[in-house]
Amino acid sequence: MKNKLIWLFGLTVVFASCDVNNDIETIPEVVVPTVALEAGSADFTSYVAVGASFTAGYTDGALFKASQENSFPNILATKFAMVGGGDFKQPLMNDNIGGLLLQGNLAASPRLYFNGSGPAVLPGTPTTEITSGVTGPFNNMGIPGAKSFHIVANGYGNKAGVSFGLANPYYARMASSDATNVLADAMRANPTFFTVSELGGNDVLAYAISGGAGVDQTGNTNPATYGSNDITDPNVFASAFNAVVTTLMSTGAKGVVATLPNITSLAHFTTVPYNPVPLDAATAAAVNSGYAPYNTGIQGAFTALVGMKLMTQAQADAEIAKRTIQFSAGKNAVVIIDEDLTDLEALNPAFAGLKQYRQATATDLLVLPSSAFIGTTVGGNAQLINGVSVPLADKWVLTPQEQLSIKTATDAYNATIKAVATAKGLAMVDFEAILVEASTTGIKFDEYTMTTNLVMGGLISLDGIHLTARGYALMANKFLAAIDATYGSNFLKATSGLAKAGDYPTNYSPTLQ
Repeated sequence: MKNKLIWLFGLTVVFASCDVNNDIETIPEVVVPTVALEAGSADFTSYVAVGASFTAGYTDGALFKASQENSFPNILATKFAMVGGGDFKQPLMNDNIGGLLLQGNLAASPRLYFNGSGPAVLPGTPTTEITSGVTGPFNNMGIPGAKSFHIVANGYGNKAGVSFGLANPYYARMASSDATNVLADAMRANPTFFTVSELGGNDVLAYAISGGAGVDQTGNTNPATYGSNDITDPNVFASAFNAVVTTLMSTGAKGVVATLPNITSLAHFTTVPYNPVPLDAATAAAVNSGYAPYNTGIQGAFTALVGMKLMTQAQADAEIAKRTIQFSAGKNAVVIIDEDLTDLEALNPAFAGLKQYRQATATDLLVLPSSAFIGTTVGGNAQLINGVSVPLADKWVLTPQEQLSIKTATDAYNATIKAVATAKGLAMVDFEAILVEASTTGIKFDEYTMTTNLVMGGLISLDGIHLTARGYALMANKFLAAIDATYGSNFLKATSGLAKAGDYPTNYSPTLQ
C-alpha cells in the first residue's frame, strides 16, 4: 500500500510538470500614442526674436557658435519647424572661442570655462572680426548689451562708432546699413510671429554690475544724456517697448513678451559673501588699531552735529553704529564706501578725513569680480589690503539703496510689459516669478532641479548672469507653454513638442573652439 501511494504521488508530479509552459512569453511592446503638433491660431512661417543678450544666446561671458545654436529662439524655431515654421537665420560667430576683434584688436574677451575650481577665461584669440560683417535679414535680432531705447536708435550699428562707444559691436557686424536700427532690420524678415524678451534688462543691468556707480535717471526722458551705467527712466522704456511691439504687430504678426526678473537674485550678486575676511586675533587687533582714530572721529563728529541741532541723538546713534568699524578673530565683513551715508566732509571742513566708510552687512551684495579683488594689496604693500585696511569702492558693492533703485525701475518696466501684453492680446511669460522659484526652492526641469547657484546650479552660466544651454532650453519651454495658453497650440502635449533637459549642456568643454 505504501509503494502504491508513492507511485501515485510521483505520477501526480509528472502530470503537474507536464502542465507547465516552458516557453518564454513575449512581452508586448508598449505603444506610446503619437500626438500630432497643432499650431492653433499662430503662424510660425517667419519667426523673429527681438531682445538683447539672452535672445542672442550669450553665455559664459561671451557669444559663440554653440551658444547661438542653443539660444532659446533657435530652440523655439526647431519646434516651430514641426508645424510650418520656416528657416531661422542667425548672425553666427566664426568660432566657439567667443569674443570679437575690431580691426584685428581684441574688442570682447573669449568665453569662460570651468577650470576645476572656478570660472576662467578660455585661452585663445577670437576670429570674429566686427568690420567683416554678415549679411541678413536675420531672424534672431538679439543684441548683447542693447538697452530698450537702443532698439529704435538709428546708427546703433554704425561700424565707425564702435571704437568710440557710440555703436554696438554685435549689431555693427549684422546691421543692414550704418544708419538703420534694430527694429527696422527685424522687420526685414517679414515676421508672422515674434518674441520680445528681456528687453529692459540691460536698462538696469549695467548699473547693477557697476555696483551702482551709474545714475538713476528716473525723471530724465532724454536718453542722449545718459551714461553707459545709468538706469533708464521708465517712461523712456515704455515708449521704446510700445514702439517695438506695435511695429512687430503692424503686419498682423502674433507673439510672446516676457517680464524681467529681479537681476539681483542672479549668481553675479549672490555668490560672494559679505564677510569673507578671515583674521586671527593678532591681525584683527592690528587692523582695529588702524581704524581707532576713524571710530573716535565719527563719535565726535556726530556728537557735534547733535549739538548743532542738525540731527537728533537717535539719528546720530544709528549712523555711529553703522559706521563704527570693528574686526575680530574669525570671519569678518569687508569695509566699503557707502555714498548714501552722511557726507561729513561736505558738512564741515573740520570733519575732513571722516570718509563714508562702514562694514558690509548681509543686506549688501558684492559683485562677482570682487572675489578676485578682496584681499589683494595696493602696490604690494602688505599693510594696504583691499576690503580690510582699504575700503572697497562703490563699484564692488550694491547697497540696499542701490538695490531698491534697481527693483523700482524693474517693477515699472514689468508694469508696462504686462499692460501691453493685455492690451494687445499677446502671450506672456513671467520670468520674474520663474527666477524667484529658481533662486529659492529650485525649478524642476525633467529629472533635474535647477538653481541659480554658480557653476553647480545648472541654470546660470559661469558669468553669473546669463543662462546655460539647459537654462535656455527651459526658457524655450516656458515660451511654448505661454503660446499654448494664448494661441491654442499643443506643444506641451505633442510628441517631441518640448525641449528635453538632457539634450543641452550646463558647461562647455574648453576643447570646444
